[in-house]
Amino acid sequence: MYQIISEQAIYQYFGDDDPEMIREMIQIILDTNIHDLKELKDFYAQNDFKTIKKRCHKAKPSMSYIGALKTRKILEEIEANLENSAELNEDLQKDIKIIESELAQFLGALA
Repeated sequence: MYQIISEQAIYQYFGDDDPEMIREMIQIILDTNIHDLKELKDFYAQNDFKTIKKRCHKAKPSMSYIGALKTRKILEEIEANLENSAELNEDLQKDIKIIESELAQFLGALA
């Protein structure tokens, strides 16, 4: 049903007995990690690899929580090769657009 996120992973990490808590946790991920990752292009423009590394590192657990393991792998690859990771960031940004859409869809379907 979803291209990147995993409903099963979300329920595994957050439980399936409290939809309101799941909604809050996903909103936090959207407001912090996803928001931070969307700004990476600005830090590439400034060659601010320290901030890029910090934001990628901070977002990795959240990608696991929502089941976006392919996206988590991209974050790990960016961290491992910061100076040559601009192309990977393009892949990451494509994933983030899909993740935002899928999380909105998931939240809309949440009881």
